[in-house]
Amino acid sequence: MRILGLDLGEKTIGIAVSDPMGWTAQGVAVLRRAGDKQDFAALRELVEEYQVQSFVLGMPRRTDGRYGPEAEKVYSFGSELERRFSLPVEYWDERFSTVQAERILLEGDVSRAKRRQVIDKVAAAVILQAYLDHKR
Repeated sequence: MRILGLDLGEKTIGIAVSDPMGWTAQGVAVLRRAGDKQDFAALRELVEEYQVQSFVLGMPRRTDGRYGPEAEKVYSFGSELERRFSLPVEYWDERFSTVQAERILLEGDVSRAKRRQVIDKVAAAVILQAYLDHKR
């Protein structure tokens, strides 16, 4: 059962996918946001390519655990995903996922320019991996 993990941002969507057994997450793409029609069409291609059966969206929370206005945008996007794909959507706390992704890339000695290109998909993989680990 493959799961698509999404790190939703204003300008980009970081995308990761689980292996078929649901054990590991792999970052696969960074989607430049181009409007709902194009964004959902690109996601549809990935859903079909990987035979995705559910989604995990990173849910932004403040450091104190409260939800802010960004969380409402993610929830709205998740509701639209459910409507368009008829697949379940779960939400996972994404606090510090970008910090973890940055640390992973720094430890891998990835250049600053390259880090900017891949940080969102690595953050999506961090979110999805945390979700998968919790489910096991």
